[in-house]
Amino acid sequence: MREARENPSRLEVQTFFDEATFTASHVAYDAETRVGAIIDSVLDFDAASARTSTRSADSIMAFVLEKNLKIDWLLETHAHADHLSAAPYLQEKLGGRLAIGREIVVVQNVFGKIFNFGTEFARDGSQFDALFADGDNFSVGGFPATVLHVPGHTPADVAYVIGDAAFIGDTLFMPDYGTARADFPGGDARQLYHSIRRILSLPDETRVFLCHDYLGPDRRAFAWETSIVDERKQNVHLHDGVGEEEFVAMRTARDKTLKAPALIIPSVQVNMRGGRLPPPEANGRRYLKYPLDTL
Repeated sequence: MREARENPSRLEVQTFFDEATFTASHVAYDAETRVGAIIDSVLDFDAASARTSTRSADSIMAFVLEKNLKIDWLLETHAHADHLSAAPYLQEKLGGRLAIGREIVVVQNVFGKIFNFGTEFARDGSQFDALFADGDNFSVGGFPATVLHVPGHTPADVAYVIGDAAFIGDTLFMPDYGTARADFPGGDARQLYHSIRRILSLPDETRVFLCHDYLGPDRRAFAWETSIVDERKQNVHLHDGVGEEEFVAMRTARDKTLKAPALIIPSVQVNMRGGRLPPPEANGRRYLKYPLDTL
C-alpha cells in the first residue's frame, strides 16, 4: 500500500497489492464527502490447504475505517479467474451495494454447465445488488461515474470511469506487459481489440488503474497506475498503429502458450456467486468442484 495525499478536487485512489495473486484492489473515494467504492477486492486462499483468510480484505477495511469513509459500492470488473473476491465480507462489515456488469449471466450459464451446478444455482445475476449495462451512470460521492462494457477477456468485463480515473480490470496491463488473455470460455481476441480501442479513446490525461501487474521484463517494482496516453504510445501489444488483424494473430498465438491461472477453478465458481462460497452440505462443510480434463 502506498499512502495517498488527499486532494478534494479529484478522486482519491488508494491501492492494495496482493503479491500472491498479483492483484491490485482499489479504494476510490471523494475526500470531501468521505464516500467511496472498493474495486476488485481479494479474499486470500491457500490452494494446498483450501483455507481462506481475510488478511488482504482486513487491510482495506482498516484503511476505510481510518479515513472514516462511507462505502457506497463494492465494484467487480468481472468474474476473476485468479483470485477470490472478498466483496461479501467487506459488504457485511462496511455496507455498500455489490455490482458487476450484467453480462455476468453469460458467465454463470457457461460455467454453471462446466461445474454441473444444479437448478439451485441462479443464473440471473441475482447474487449481485446491481447489474450494470453499458453506459449506465452512478456516482462516488461528488464524482460522476460511467460504466463501459469491455468484453474480450470475458464476456462480462466492464470498466468504471469515475471522475478522471478509469478502473479497467483485466483489459490492459502496464505498457511494458501488454494486454489480457482472451482464451477463457466466452473470451474473444477480436472483441478485446475493440474494447481496448474504446478505452484508449478516453482523454489522454485519464488516470488508468489496473487489476494486475506481473512485472515487465526490465522492471522490478510492481505498478498499477498508468495513463491513456502512455498506453496508446507504449503498450507492447496494442499501441497506436497496431491493427485488428495483427493484434488478433498475436493474442491468439500468445494465449496458446499460457497455462490456466493457478486459482481459476476455485475463483470462478466463487466469484460468479458474487464472491460467496458454495453453500454448506449436510455435514456443515463447504466444497469446491474440480471438473477433470475440462479447462
